[in-house]
Amino acid sequence: MSAPAPHRIVFANEKGGTGKSTTAVHIAIALAYRGARVVAIDLDQRQRTMARYLENRTTTAERRGIKLPTAECRVFEGDVEGLEALSRELGANADYIVYDTPGRDDELARHAATEADTLVTPMNDSFVDFDLIGQVEGETFKVKKLSFYAELIWEARIKRSRATIDQRRREMDWVVVRNRTGHVEARNMVRIEQALTELSKRVGFRVAQGLSERVIFRELFPSGLTLLDKGHLGDLGTSHLVARQELRTLVMALKLPAIVNPKAPLEPA
Repeated sequence: MSAPAPHRIVFANEKGGTGKSTTAVHIAIALAYRGARVVAIDLDQRQRTMARYLENRTTTAERRGIKLPTAECRVFEGDVEGLEALSRELGANADYIVYDTPGRDDELARHAATEADTLVTPMNDSFVDFDLIGQVEGETFKVKKLSFYAELIWEARIKRSRATIDQRRREMDWVVVRNRTGHVEARNMVRIEQALTELSKRVGFRVAQGLSERVIFRELFPSGLTLLDKGHLGDLGTSHLVARQELRTLVMALKLPAIVNPKAPLEPA
């Protein structure tokens, strides 16, 4: 019997500045800490944020002489056929493949999103970001239509559900992650929550609370360290401990398959 295909986790949003790459790296490292074999593919050839983050992590581990759970990462530039070939190559010995897509629409990003087992769409709590998945009425803030992106994912999910011949295919789980909610005005937050609830019933995504806007995430990038690297970060303030708990909550909310022990710690004791 052939080994099960690796679970594809795709972080996709056609808008930039939503914390997509930061969230992708932290989820990848969280899974690595649980003993999973994780590989990553960065489809943003210009920014290369995920790849650079993981490169920095390797450099820090070598410089300090420490071992840090990580993910092998490749930056890919090519066509869809080439992407699938790379996914098969890297996925042959992996439990999860984490894809980070650019903050724009392109062919590879669309393909990765429609082939996801778990599609994660981070968004800031604003109607500017909400416009990616749906449009609202200016007075009532009721959802009036789906966006092109939401229709694309909706159609992909329907197609996936009909593909019953290949029993190895999983149903796509689409999770919209609300990042950076801490600076949102309360009334606006309620309106966005209501709009998300309404739209989720139409297209079947789930909503999860993500990561707040915290300076620590920007400060960690040069070293490649994450909030999970307990013992290598020095003294952490209360806000950093809260951010770590937010990450734990997000990992649980994604409800990823139990390829590894779901009760295993996210970080060393």
